[in-house]
Amino acid sequence: MPKQIKLLILAMAINVTGASFIWPLNTIYMHNELERTLAFAGMILLLNQGAAIIGNLVGGTLFDRLGGYRTMLTGGSVTLLSALMLTQFHSLLPYSILLITMGFGSGVIVPAMYALAASIWPEGGRKPFNAIYVAQNMGVALGASMGGFIAYYSFSYIFIANATLFACFYILVFFTFKPMDQKVETRSYSTVLSQGVKIKNKQSFVALLVLSIGFFLAWVAYVQWQSTIAAYTQDLGIEINQYSILWTINGFLIIAGQPLVKFVTTYVTSPKIQILIGNTIFILSFTYLLQAETFLDFATGMVILTLGEMFVWPAVPTIAASLAPKGRQGFYQGIINSVGTSGRMIGPAFGGLIADHYPMFILFTILIVLLVIPYITVTILGILQKKIPEETEEEKI
Repeated sequence: MPKQIKLLILAMAINVTGASFIWPLNTIYMHNELERTLAFAGMILLLNQGAAIIGNLVGGTLFDRLGGYRTMLTGGSVTLLSALMLTQFHSLLPYSILLITMGFGSGVIVPAMYALAASIWPEGGRKPFNAIYVAQNMGVALGASMGGFIAYYSFSYIFIANATLFACFYILVFFTFKPMDQKVETRSYSTVLSQGVKIKNKQSFVALLVLSIGFFLAWVAYVQWQSTIAAYTQDLGIEINQYSILWTINGFLIIAGQPLVKFVTTYVTSPKIQILIGNTIFILSFTYLLQAETFLDFATGMVILTLGEMFVWPAVPTIAASLAPKGRQGFYQGIINSVGTSGRMIGPAFGGLIADHYPMFILFTILIVLLVIPYITVTILGILQKKIPEETEEEKI
């Protein structure tokens, strides 16, 4: 593994650890501390993720024009400034506004991370994306587990920890990332729209959009664990620190389960098949939740869910990278990350609206039905990939 990838892993782990002090507890904070409904909390998360979508597209475009170093410094500046202000102002209005600006800054960073990994180690295939994915979940495990216990004493400490970690991320990028841009091929396109219009391989772009549909629905389902299910566990009498343990289980299992993933992907080399395996496990997870009432039930459901995500999440950016023409890694990763962010944006509001008016088993049933659709999109994706002209292969990275 190249040294630069290891630095990317460290930076991603630090960044996500900082963010994980807030996002798993956001719905609980707004619902319990600020006394707002689940639907309202979901709406603020929707705006946060809407800003992140814009950030994803901006970040992807900036990467193709300016490289990863300046792109990540731009996004890091926004998140750090927002986090610092949040330590002082966290009543409803400033909290909501700053959560939105942090969403934009984080959105700029993520596609640049993935595109930089693909540029540095193009022969790595799934490996650089899986490494970043593992780093993300190391951050989730650390941030969420510590966040729950810190929030047990005061949410104010959560905001301080969040700002401290974002400062560490910015310093690391500032001093170590600039040399990585030597391996990035940039292009002069002024807007995301101009890139979309000028894409030579339109069939690859159509394939990317089909991939995006299933990815979007998977995130709509998954994000319920961070929103409606979080509040649901509180209603069942499960303590906030126990809920945080669920994400500790998630992060630990992702790290500990890598030998299993490596074994399976050695024989199942197609990223499309890996997505289908993971999607099936997602369905099993929500089916199990239909009868969940205790902490042990939710812990078991989290274990099942985690097994599924270990196959799905790294496979999607791997396919996006394989579809991207040369010099467009940022744009393609920006698109696919914006789609995932869209799922995280729509999911809490969608789930919160249903949970406010119907029993939770209705929500789980709807999610199971939605997760049938990725089987169709992956099949169509395979057909489209076979139709991509051979002569365009040299344009891919």
